[in-house]
Amino acid sequence: MPDPLHVHGQKEFREALKELRGERSYQVVASASRGGLSATTIHNVLTKDALPKRNFVAKYLPACGLGEADQERWLACWERLNGQPAQPGGPGGPGGPGRWQGLLGGRRRRLRVGVAAGVVLALTAALVAWQVHESNVERFREQHCGTSSPDLVTGPGGECTGVTDGSDGAAVFGDDLKPVMKAIGAENTTVTDGGDYVTFAFLTPLSSTDANSLTVGQYVAELEGAYTAVEEENKKDSRPKIRLLVASMGSSERAWKTAVDQLKSVKDGEHLVAVAGLGLSQQETVDATRELAKADLPMIGDLITADGFDATGAVDGKGPINGLARVALSNTDQLTAISKQLGTGRRTAALVSTQVTPNGTRDLYTESLRKGFRTIAGLKKHLDPNSDFAFDPRGGPGAILPTISQNFCNTGKTIDTVYYAARVKYLPGFLDALAQRSCHAQPITVITGSDAASLDPKVKALHTADAPITVLYSSFPSPEQLRSPANPDRGLYEAFVKNFTAPHHDQQFPARHLTSSYWAIVAHDAVLTASTALHNAAAHGAGPTHLPNRYAVRNELYALRNDAAAGASGPFGIAAHGTRPRTDPIATVHRLGQALPKPTG
Repeated sequence: MPDPLHVHGQKEFREALKELRGERSYQVVASASRGGLSATTIHNVLTKDALPKRNFVAKYLPACGLGEADQERWLACWERLNGQPAQPGGPGGPGGPGRWQGLLGGRRRRLRVGVAAGVVLALTAALVAWQVHESNVERFREQHCGTSSPDLVTGPGGECTGVTDGSDGAAVFGDDLKPVMKAIGAENTTVTDGGDYVTFAFLTPLSSTDANSLTVGQYVAELEGAYTAVEEENKKDSRPKIRLLVASMGSSERAWKTAVDQLKSVKDGEHLVAVAGLGLSQQETVDATRELAKADLPMIGDLITADGFDATGAVDGKGPINGLARVALSNTDQLTAISKQLGTGRRTAALVSTQVTPNGTRDLYTESLRKGFRTIAGLKKHLDPNSDFAFDPRGGPGAILPTISQNFCNTGKTIDTVYYAARVKYLPGFLDALAQRSCHAQPITVITGSDAASLDPKVKALHTADAPITVLYSSFPSPEQLRSPANPDRGLYEAFVKNFTAPHHDQQFPARHLTSSYWAIVAHDAVLTASTALHNAAAHGAGPTHLPNRYAVRNELYALRNDAAAGASGPFGIAAHGTRPRTDPIATVHRLGQALPKPTG
């Protein structure tokens, strides 16, 4: 095997890469790259008179069977040669032996001195080269999440973002994701060894280390649910199999563009045919989906609930978002279900809302809730026009929420209901403030959206006897309701639970992740939707060896009518604009805290 320390020019580097290939054909190396390289690309790069790009080298080396340590040495060699012009040499040329013969004139003593000096210089050069190599390797690893992958990027605070197939280490996105990342890496190896596969990507903010993050740590269950759907589908007697890429946008989705740009760059080479997940209903997600739409990639959102955040693009009025579908309940679905439970009595409701994320970008989830509270007939009739309170999370919710809560005691009216159009991140603090307001003995009901599903039902403010507080929100049925004999589709949910809690390549996912969050269900159903479209495209394709492309999958996605997807949340289809039709049966109102008080009027 050639030694990278002895490679001193771009041509030598290319020749060394050819030697690393050994007896393997271009096709064998391409197959070993797991979709990262094609045989044509390998041939063209190795015969081109230029230093190969780093991304090519990073994919080529493991495909030739090199371990991580050897890969790092070759990548350090690439760093050393990058931008270095070819060095002339050879007999009689500058630096060649003919020049030295003329200078030495046959003087043996000077020759011995020259040889000795040359040896010292060579050893010194080798030592310096090794030190440079080590320094380059360490610097590269620091910039790429401790790995040799250029597709992973270390961001502020050491947070890792970018794209991986699980082969870069199970802890790149944090220790809490180790089990599912190990399972993903193992499943991908099994799938790619078979050869007949396409690639899905799961795009989401896989971190809540940032104090501004809105995900509240539920992303672990989310990725576990997505993986469960992939493994479930790969066990079936259907083709092609699915390889899963994990793409993290980081806390608050600040690195969305890094992840999306990488997905766009590999859509052809890695046969990427669908992207699921997509993140929360906020501006960064809209921007990400519009970029993916430009690349003609089908998208299935799992958590998106903002009204108009679908293929119409009405959410921001900037035109259609082609290829976008979603499986969650819309905010209108949720609030309409709650309005039907409030009865006909008179209430006096205040509105508390935010319109931006902690990043200062638009929070489309809260904007949509705010609009729903003002337009849905069963809710808007209770609104007190003088009790409308908005706050900016960048100003510190802990300071303003107690002030807003106290204002409910000073309006001259009895505020018995609060429409909360803000994130669950601030809800515990708001409930504490309500329990401490001067009129705390007056029962009060807080109505909000599905984000509240992650609120701890044991939070102290909900169980304070002299400050009765009730929280109502609408979401999917609870695990108990899904498993109830009253649910005609309980078999689908029970099958999902069985698959979720079963061993995954010797890894285990905690059953409590299914009761503490609904994110595992919607992530599973989003990936299942993409899988259903994929297998329909394969069945309708050109032949048994034909791999469906992203256009075929997108066509089938919008043809999933009449409960074509057998989701854990129940069977469903996809309507013309990418939305989930007929949500009435599953839009369930949940109550936390005290019993719902009777209206005051």
